[in-house]
Amino acid sequence: MEMKKINLGSQGLTVPIIGLGCMGMTGFENGNMYGEADEEEAIATIHRSLELGGNFLDTADLYGPFQNEQLIAKATAGTRDKYIIATKFGWEIDDNNKVTWAINGKKDYVKKAVERSLKNLNTDYIDLYYMHRLDKNTPIEETVEAMSELVKEGKVGYLGLSEVSSETIRRAHAVHPISALQSEYSLFERRVEERGILNTLHELGIGFVAYSPLGRGFLSGQIRTIEDLPENDFRRAIPRFQEAHFYRNIELVKAIEAMAREKEISSSQLALAWIINRGVLPIPGTKRRKYLEENIAASQIELSEADLSTLDSIVPLGTDTGDPYDEFSMGLID
Repeated sequence: MEMKKINLGSQGLTVPIIGLGCMGMTGFENGNMYGEADEEEAIATIHRSLELGGNFLDTADLYGPFQNEQLIAKATAGTRDKYIIATKFGWEIDDNNKVTWAINGKKDYVKKAVERSLKNLNTDYIDLYYMHRLDKNTPIEETVEAMSELVKEGKVGYLGLSEVSSETIRRAHAVHPISALQSEYSLFERRVEERGILNTLHELGIGFVAYSPLGRGFLSGQIRTIEDLPENDFRRAIPRFQEAHFYRNIELVKAIEAMAREKEISSSQLALAWIINRGVLPIPGTKRRKYLEENIAASQIELSEADLSTLDSIVPLGTDTGDPYDEFSMGLID
């Protein structure tokens, strides 16, 4: 069965209704975010995704840095035109390939970052180019103006933003049409709704891409105690996974699992179907074919109005499941 497609924004970008988040496929300079990397299986996962109609890949220069883009270059070699590749810039990476942890949206940095990403992806164009976080010291108009020049030059197809407010979206969109906003969104994380950002996107005809649609793994049901997370797993530093919230969140997961069992699907599939049903594009991250196949199968699940209100009663809008980042990273969200 062919995967359904949706328009991301109003500029002509058409994508399958579920994408593939590639971040976990490679390590970071301070270790791995989600356990050990396995390049062979990661590439096989990207190829299997394409076979199943999932040709939308999400990466960023930050991941590695650069290793993730380089992995995608290997996986798409010889078949680049069959994939839709989204990457991001903004976390400043210096000339020694070290992340400075500053955000840089200055015009010259945008130009430098795109050339680097084109080289690492081994391609001459990027389908969707996102600003990863807002540079609060540079007017958004300057950054988007620089990004729009990349579109004119044919280096980038469409523009995106990540984790920004309605006001920033409006200001950016006035400079050049924005096709997509990427922010965290799941049954466990609905701030974009609470802040009216989804309404802004709807009004302006901008698509919404949801990262961490499984609540950073919580909604997969595979985490039962804090000890289930590896010692060096970055999630241990996140409030959502700490004592104050953890066990309350597990109770929510159990209720979601009970509903999934009745439907004879997994809790992950139910969580993804809920997002897709809202016209939002989830990009669950996985590095294994087994989970990829399970995720893509969620695109076929129909949910009734009654199902949706049951889920809303389990995790009502405004439920505090804990911050998704530590204090430093929360401060970088616009």
